[in-house]
Amino acid sequence: MKITILDKTDPTEEDEIILKCGALDENILDLLNTLKNGKNKLSLYKESSINLVDFQDILYFESVDDRVFAYTESEVFESKQKLYQLEETLPRYFLRASKAVLVNINKIENLSPDFSGRIEASLCNECKVIFSRMYVPVLKKHLGL
Repeated sequence: MKITILDKTDPTEEDEIILKCGALDENILDLLNTLKNGKNKLSLYKESSINLVDFQDILYFESVDDRVFAYTESEVFESKQKLYQLEETLPRYFLRASKAVLVNINKIENLSPDFSGRIEASLCNECKVIFSRMYVPVLKKHLGL
């Protein structure tokens, strides 16, 4: 990837980013999402404090009793956003595993087919997440399987 930065000669001219690519792959889409949103951290709550957690540190999100929790390797936080809202703003390496779970696929260490067409994903902290039959095709497509 080649990056070129040009100084503007006219200070009143608006900043502009021009992207030339053969195809919009996931890395480029993530970059565009970061540029548009201007952030790579999420505000999450634990007890009475607000914590800024890097997207890459989050293993998965789970919705339980109308509350959404974010799990890292060592901590659990609460999000004020619903899963569908998170799904719209998170980088593309977060995939829906079921109606109640979003998973960071960069944290998956191995996959095991389960009975009835589901897939069990073992994460880097030895936690296991089930991809329901409805979302298995999306996972396979994303992984090129």
